[in-house]
Amino acid sequence: MLPTLVRRLAQAAKPQLNEAAVNYKYKLKKVWPPDMGTMSPQQQLRFEKKYKRRLKLASARPRWDKFVRLAQLFTVTFAVSYMVLFMDWKDVPTPFDSVRERFWGFFGVFTEESRKLKDKPQSGRQ
Repeated sequence: MLPTLVRRLAQAAKPQLNEAAVNYKYKLKKVWPPDMGTMSPQQQLRFEKKYKRRLKLASARPRWDKFVRLAQLFTVTFAVSYMVLFMDWKDVPTPFDSVRERFWGFFGVFTEESRKLKDKPQSGRQ
């Protein structure tokens, strides 16, 4: 087995054509991949631009890209709003204290405690 392996490794590589290209009834116009050594720099640049454009079009996934963008947007928005409004900063003063006070002052009307105070009849008036 070892001599066979050594003999096969010592042989020159045979040019392999794509099986589909061999069995195709029409002759191929271009060899793929092209030999960049025989191309001029302008042809190489043109080929690279064309190939990159085609690759970008073929790999485009608009729904997935939109999903990823929205997921990133919601994640960042949630993290920032949590840090500004809900995160406990202990005794460290933050620049968001005024924003937090205004927010909870506005939405404090909707808390259960404020509703109980509203519903409770005042003893002085009847």
